[in-house]
Amino acid sequence: MRGWRRVLFGIVFLSAFQANAQTPQYAYRIGFKDKLGAPDLSNPLNLLSQRSLNRRTVQGISLDSTDRPVSPNYVADVFTSISGKLHVTSRWLNQIVVLVTDTSTIAAVRSKPYIRNVEYVGYFFNGLYKTSGNSGDTGTAAKTTGSSAYYGSTYDQTKLVNGDYLHDRGYKGKGKLIAVMDEGFYGVDTGPAFDSLMKSGRLLDKRNFVFNNNDVFALYNHGTGCLSTISGNLPGTYVGTAPEADIALYVTEYAGVDMPFEMDNMLAATERADSIGADVISSSLGYNTFVSPFTSLVYADIDGKSTVAARAANMATQKGILFVTSAGNEGGGGWNYVLTPGDADSAATVGSSTLYKSPVSTSGNGPNAAGKIKPDVCMLGSNVSTMFTSSTPSYQGGTSYATPQLAGWAACLLQATTINATPYRIRTAIIKSGHLYATPTAQMGHGVPDFGVAHNLLNVTDTPEEQLTSANWVMATPNPTKDIVTIKMLLLQTGNVNISLIDASGRVVSKYQYSLNAGKQSIQLNMPATAGMYLLKVNANDKQKTIRLVKQ
Repeated sequence: MRGWRRVLFGIVFLSAFQANAQTPQYAYRIGFKDKLGAPDLSNPLNLLSQRSLNRRTVQGISLDSTDRPVSPNYVADVFTSISGKLHVTSRWLNQIVVLVTDTSTIAAVRSKPYIRNVEYVGYFFNGLYKTSGNSGDTGTAAKTTGSSAYYGSTYDQTKLVNGDYLHDRGYKGKGKLIAVMDEGFYGVDTGPAFDSLMKSGRLLDKRNFVFNNNDVFALYNHGTGCLSTISGNLPGTYVGTAPEADIALYVTEYAGVDMPFEMDNMLAATERADSIGADVISSSLGYNTFVSPFTSLVYADIDGKSTVAARAANMATQKGILFVTSAGNEGGGGWNYVLTPGDADSAATVGSSTLYKSPVSTSGNGPNAAGKIKPDVCMLGSNVSTMFTSSTPSYQGGTSYATPQLAGWAACLLQATTINATPYRIRTAIIKSGHLYATPTAQMGHGVPDFGVAHNLLNVTDTPEEQLTSANWVMATPNPTKDIVTIKMLLLQTGNVNISLIDASGRVVSKYQYSLNAGKQSIQLNMPATAGMYLLKVNANDKQKTIRLVKQ
């Protein structure tokens, strides 16, 4: 059961499914034992974007076997036995999902020596999409006043978490990429609240993983309301949490009924978010109950690591992405607990709070089945101000709308930190800023965060020079950088400073020598034209430090 289904409203076009009417289709998840014949890691840009590689470089994350695609040989051989459609693939879990109209052919697939497992995960009475159809193209500050005059209807939800502390310091998510997963984003391409997102070219990617095309704007508006809490930007009327962030929109949810294949869609979208270089993922989706004949989850299944959805969240974290997801709205019901992937060990799981920092009764309870505290924190989930196709705010409830608020503020924190801003550090700072950090509860986790406190816990100051100490005596900013890097140093004595810039092959690109006085010093260097990772080596008297630099 999706907890957010209770708060979904707006336009539902059932006729769209009738338009695709055809022979019933059946979805099967097929796992492979290895990746024989798949491309190796020798050409990373053939596997991931430069933005994705940059994110990993900054965090010291190496490529590994999970970054290799599934075996094209195995995929081709599977389709010698079946007639159907390749729906999604997962390089991380080494599996695919196929759609077939004749289930009897699956028996031949099960017997192939490279097959690890075959599992039935979806059924579509009228077919999901035509097997012969075309899938389409692949798609690709000044301080604020911190007042209701600026934020309009989002003032209360902003003040609740001290979010204006970040905005007042110029952190509005600029340069950070948030991938949003949901059921649909009807009206985002036309709604006035999203004008700045659309006209600035910050919508970097979109994909409908349900219908295998790029149409994310035609059906359903649950994702529209969620996105507005991040990207909405009508100063004086409505300001979201990260109004300057880059955005990717992914439809992963099949309307009306829940089936396991939707978790595969989520996994595929998460991998795509990784490949394009996303920094944060926001998912207001969760699962526990599946329509017959599929086996529903039991509490023991939500152990933080077992479901496909939880594994997607955990893998995203390993790749350097903060995965933000909802606790679900099952509190007080027969299930009562958080949904998956809200159970995931490394996810930032969000419950619902009132403006008085008390729990919303329907917010999902923790812990997960392994005893881990969930949710991690709570955001406003009652009377949340949202925007759809008009210029007038409306008010919604549920963890669906609490979740993207946190994702946006997390992007602002990432913008503020830059250096060593791992998902673990960001999530830990948010948790420690919670008003119940010392006394977490089953329904509110660590409580409502304070993003001013989180900012300070990350040792971020408005002037980077103030971070310099005798131990941390040199830094480079911004990192990643486009053209110029500023090197800031705290020198304990006057003397020569030697600086070398080395590319990924080990070649010294440039060398500099300066005679500098003791104290705080700052110099600027022009970066090479070629994008990629560089090592900056700084020698000053008897000290030496090497910094990884990313040129965008």
